[in-house]
Amino acid sequence: MPFGGFLDSLKRGLAKTRKALASPLKELFGRARRMDADFLEELEEILISADVGVAATMAIIDDLSAASKERKVSAPEDLYEILKEDIARRLRTGQGAVALADTPPTVILVAGVNGTGKTTSIAKLAWYYSRQGKKVLLAAGDTFRAAATEQLSVWAKRIGADIVGHQMGADPAAVAYDACEAAVARGADVLIVDTAGRLHTNRNLMRELSKISSVAAKKIPGAPHEVILVLDATNGQNAIVQAEQFKQAIDVTGIFLAKLDGTARGGIVIAICDKLGIPVKFVGVGEACEDIEPFDAERFTDALFE
Repeated sequence: MPFGGFLDSLKRGLAKTRKALASPLKELFGRARRMDADFLEELEEILISADVGVAATMAIIDDLSAASKERKVSAPEDLYEILKEDIARRLRTGQGAVALADTPPTVILVAGVNGTGKTTSIAKLAWYYSRQGKKVLLAAGDTFRAAATEQLSVWAKRIGADIVGHQMGADPAAVAYDACEAAVARGADVLIVDTAGRLHTNRNLMRELSKISSVAAKKIPGAPHEVILVLDATNGQNAIVQAEQFKQAIDVTGIFLAKLDGTARGGIVIAICDKLGIPVKFVGVGEACEDIEPFDAERFTDALFE
């Protein structure tokens, strides 16, 4: 998809967030005469309502106040540009390219609780790499959820990707083991491993994820090369809590922020970049498999504010 197409898609996906964040900000800065207590209180309310988070909101306001004094800026339109620059800077610190293996296959482990859009996000990743001419293999490692393998099989058929799966209730690590062997034998460029989204206890889930990661590492040097955590943008601050829990158990290397088009609180991207220290690698902006965007801070800021 050409750059213009990506930007248009991202703009459409961020429509609700733009209405809840960028539009009120523009209106506030357009009528403000000075940066007084009332102005700052309203600015704080807008940012927090869009799920930017309390900590990031306070830091943004502090930066805006400091920049205003240092640069001797008082015109609302100039302050608005400073705010946009500050948000873009925070987003830049939270972006990162996907790490591809020097020698294929690249193994991407995908984690996330049930309901976050994990299966659809895996399909989007498979489509993304298939469109780059890479041979993609899927591993249906979520053997605890009814119909998970069937759903992934449907996506694999649509995309033209191979899939390795076992019967429901099978050992997910065994699926990962067989998938790693198949990826090498079939000359796959990218192996995407689905994982369970819920077990009897959170501790069991994290133990299972660690086991799958260890199996992959034994079969393919350096694997998993990426551990992508799928978060649901509509969950707001709860998504950050989920990320912190997963981060304690496995080495999460990137975030796939799903359902960004379904929320007016897309400021969660700013909160994630500001707080977690985990780069956002992809965002989902629709239901179709092609509705995937590699995260780019400048493009995201442009789509949000323009």
